[in-house]
Order: sequence, then C-alpha cells, then structure tokens
Amino acid sequence: MGCALSACLWADTAGPAPTRPSLAGDLDVDVAIVGGGFTGLWTAYYLAEARPGLRIAVLEAQQAGFGASGRNGGWCSALFPASLDSLAALSDRSAALAQHAAMRATVDEVGRVVAAEQIPADWAKGGTLSLLRSPAQVTRARAEVAEARSWGRGPEELAELDEAEARARLDASGTLGATYTPDCAAVHPLRLVRGLADAVTERGVRLLEHTPVQRIEPGLATTARGRVRADVVVRATEGWTATLPGYRRAVAPVYSLVIATEPLPAATWERIGLRRRETFNDHRHLIIYGQRTADDRIVFGGRGAPYHFGSRIDPTFDRNEKVFDMLRETLVELFPVLADVRVTHRWGGPLGVARDWCASVGLDRDTGLAWAGGYVGDGVATTNLAGRTLRDLVLGHDTDLTRLPWAGHRSPAWEPEPLRWLGVNAGLRAMTWADHEEARTGRPSRTARVVSRFLG
Repeated sequence: MGCALSACLWADTAGPAPTRPSLAGDLDVDVAIVGGGFTGLWTAYYLAEARPGLRIAVLEAQQAGFGASGRNGGWCSALFPASLDSLAALSDRSAALAQHAAMRATVDEVGRVVAAEQIPADWAKGGTLSLLRSPAQVTRARAEVAEARSWGRGPEELAELDEAEARARLDASGTLGATYTPDCAAVHPLRLVRGLADAVTERGVRLLEHTPVQRIEPGLATTARGRVRADVVVRATEGWTATLPGYRRAVAPVYSLVIATEPLPAATWERIGLRRRETFNDHRHLIIYGQRTADDRIVFGGRGAPYHFGSRIDPTFDRNEKVFDMLRETLVELFPVLADVRVTHRWGGPLGVARDWCASVGLDRDTGLAWAGGYVGDGVATTNLAGRTLRDLVLGHDTDLTRLPWAGHRSPAWEPEPLRWLGVNAGLRAMTWADHEEARTGRPSRTARVVSRFLG
C-alpha cells in the first residue's frame, strides 16, 4: 500500500524519514534484495545476524516502508491467507499444523525484536476480537470454532465469547458474541519498518533508496543507476511485483483503504472498550479491520476498492472517496458514539494476492532467484517468517522453517486480461452482495459459498 505521506496517520506520527543513499554505479554483493519493505528488511536482518561478513544490499524504489509495510492497518497477526486444509493439501496435516504453530510463534518473535532493538513501535499484544453481529455470522463463527477443534486447536487459541463477554471487551452495536484469539498485536507499522531499517544498516547492510529495479535476472538486478551482481537475488516486491518484466501475472495488486479518527477522550473509550488495545473485526465477508492506537485513535480499514485493469498501480488509486465514506459509515454503525468524531486521515494502496490465495517463500538453487510474498494483507507477521526462512535457504540450512508447506510453493499465474479484471472485481462485488444477502435473510449466503470455492 502506498499513499501520499500527508494522508497517512503513520507517516504523520513517525517523524521525518532519514536520508539514505541511492545506488551510484555497478555493485557486487553476495545477496541483492529487491524491495525495502518488511520482507526485504527482515531477510537482511536475519542474514546479517547469522553471517556478519555477508555482503547484502537492499534496493528500494522509494523509501524503506513506502509500500504496504508502512501503510497497513497495524495488525501483527498469526493469520495466514491459506486455510489449514489448503496447507495440508500441499503437504500433510502435521505440516499444516507446523505452519500454524510457526505463525503463532512469529508474532512473539516480532515482539522480541521490537524490544531487543528498542523500536518505538507502540507494540501491544492484545489479541483479536472478531464480532458476531448477525445470525449468519454466529453460524459461520461456530463452524470456524468447530473446525479449529477438529485440528486440535483449543480455546487458548480460538475462544467463543457470549454476548456479555464480548460487550465487556468491545461494545459495538448489534453484538451477539465474538471469537477471540490472543495471537495478534497492534503496532505502528511505519515506526516498526523504520526501526528495522536502522537495525539492518547498523549491521552493515547497504540500504539503497530511490533505486527502482527495472529487471531481475539470475545473478543480476538492473537499475537505471547501475547493475547489482549477486549470487542470490531476492524478489520482495509484493504488490509491486506485476511491474517487473516477466511477473505481470504473478501477484495481483488489490487495493485496501484505511481511515483514522482524531484522538478519542477517555469517556468514549470507556463506552467502546479495547482496554488492552485488541485489534477487531467482525465475521462479514467483505473484510474490515481496526485497532486502537497508542494515542487513542481508531484506525479502521477494509476492502471494497476495485482492482485496476492490467494490474495497474497509480498514486491516484490510493484514494477512493466512495470507499472512504463507506468505511466511516461502517465505523459509525459499529459505534454510534462516533457519529460526530472527525476523521483526520484517509489513505490506502495495493497489497499482493497470489492466484491460489497462498503466500509462498522459496529459492531456486539453479538460478539463485529467491522470492517471498502473496500475503493477501496478512504480511506484518508473515514477512518475518519469510525473512527467517529465506535466511536458512540462502545459507543452505535444512531447518524446520524450510520444511514448512509454503516453502517452495509456486502459485499458479493469474488469468490474462480481461479475465483477471472481470474475476477479481466480480469476487469483490460478490462479497459485498453476500453481506447484503445475509442482512436480508439472516442466513449464511449462498453467493459466498459459491465464490469461496475460487478464493483458495
């Protein structure tokens, strides 16, 4: 996600970005990382920690954290875009559970690094409350809990709360209950990514900003400022992947938009809740997500913006007034006490979606080309797991991480246009329609059942 800096709460509250050099001519390194977001920086961090003498360069088109890493909703969550059933189909049941356990541990690993590096990222591991606000949502949530139990996941991982328990933690209108997982932290993502950038440069990594990569090839990353030769080239470009030659259909950039309120007074928070800064959403189909910030605002985002033909990315797409207004209306519908509260920031940008909705990480040893991405908006924690996995792959270590089912997975290519444009936008419209259908009938949506077969 990229946006005008003045529109984004995180940019307004992170302070000025440090000035870093650009590439100045040809360069030889051991590892070249294309992309200075979380994936690239976590990979550099763990490689430099494991092998201090390794020559590492991170090539960033703008500034570190310019994309989704610095502009997301601030959830560091154990959510992984592919289901346990999908992961088991890639390997087996035990491997799927190992992936889930690794994601849970990753949330704590990010928190450990935040503390160890003294990054002022407003870290608060309060978990996630997913509200139930209709009979159809109750049905869906109970099926989700039952599915979790069938995998051996107990209430310490996913608990069902009754109405009183849910309202005691988050008193939203129409609440019938909630599910709760402890495996999520609220975070200031831009402070986190800038702190990580500082940590890697302190370890000798060359972070080269304003250096767009034009092409990735075995052993080579080509820019207008020079060529970077490396034994391993890591593609860590997420939503911008489709701008690289040869990768047009690898990842679809889908836009997510966010708003932030002014700081709310203590009396308002007494009515709303979120005393532990829990992140929150509900069980509707068209995704929403929110958090209470350290300075007592609500950051609230969601899907709904269209996919643009040909995987186009443009700064003008970061703003969609219709979607911003919808987000505000949804927020007020959840919390009527916010009817007169001012929205101070509106921003957004693209995230990366793999065709099978399964993030992946890997290294082709024949070409030296490595990759990670396709996080579908669940990247704040997943990028950390990717960075540690890439460390092991680059160093040639066979570990529990390199044996996880997403390691080495290759998602199929997206359909050519106009099929891609028609399919992605039809899916977005279908999820909107499914929520209207459930509001009208009170029953789980037939539309959603059909569309879910195509969503991985």
